[in-house]
Amino acid sequence: MTKNKKIILKNFLEDVWEKGDLSTVDQYIAPAYQVFHDPHDLWEKNTLDIAGFKKRLVQSRHAFPDQKFQIIHMIEEEDKVAVVWRWTGRHKEDIPNFPATDRCLETSGITIYFFRDEKLTGHWQNTDRLGIFQQLQKNAQEFSKLMPQEVASE
Repeated sequence: MTKNKKIILKNFLEDVWEKGDLSTVDQYIAPAYQVFHDPHDLWEKNTLDIAGFKKRLVQSRHAFPDQKFQIIHMIEEEDKVAVVWRWTGRHKEDIPNFPATDRCLETSGITIYFFRDEKLTGHWQNTDRLGIFQQLQKNAQEFSKLMPQEVASE
């Protein structure tokens, strides 16, 4: 009996992306995972093995380890599930040009995940990365105003 792909995807988002549980990646990801379309993602147009996917997961979650996905809509068709989501995460760790501010950021997007034999084989995604950049920029400017001048100028 095949599992419902929507349930697999919901569990994947929780276990892998929200909890960052590396031990569960193998249960969800096929040996070759293709990032078909994900503008400004470092892995766009790359095929990742399990180790490569785990590296992507660790690097992607580093600054926002408490991230959460709210599923708005899911549509399943044949070997694909489209999910419209809202993401939130608290900026806990520095990223290049943006010191951690502990402020919450949010964005939304749509991702189409591809399946084979109940494993994820890739995705096609659009998300508001400009909105995230603008939130990071605003938070960094406000954060720098709170710092003592001698520390801010170092």
